[in-house]
Amino acid sequence: MYRRSTARVTEVSKDLMEVKVKLPISYKNRNYVDSIFGGSMFSAVDPIPMVQLINLLGDDYVVWDKSAEIFFKRPAKEHLYANFIYTLEELEHLKNRVKEENEVEIVKSTYLTGKDQNTVYCEVRKTLYVADKSHYKKKRALKMKNSNSTES
Repeated sequence: MYRRSTARVTEVSKDLMEVKVKLPISYKNRNYVDSIFGGSMFSAVDPIPMVQLINLLGDDYVVWDKSAEIFFKRPAKEHLYANFIYTLEELEHLKNRVKEENEVEIVKSTYLTGKDQNTVYCEVRKTLYVADKSHYKKKRALKMKNSNSTES
């Protein structure tokens, strides 16, 4: 499905801490007023923060997209670029929060910019749910048990 967004992952660092994406303007993603369709902008950004975080945290965690907001700043009539970055400090802080709270929500913002990275065309804020996997499994089992007992 990501290919249909018309975006392309152009670079992934060896440690997965940084991913770069290019969204070229083309006949496939132009809207009625000849700028990049907002849905293409969102689709270019949508899966990356969650997939990146799943791989960075590893198998002891559950990561889900919880919500998203998109803020259009100006019409995009040129190729767009996005950088997705997690830092070691950010990951360590997140792991500590999950250890203390079992489950947390974080917000990651991504900016679609021109090649110079100075002009922002769009901002996407993703709210991600992160939980300790064993806590998540217990929570789901309890929810299933409670829903089955209310049906009886």
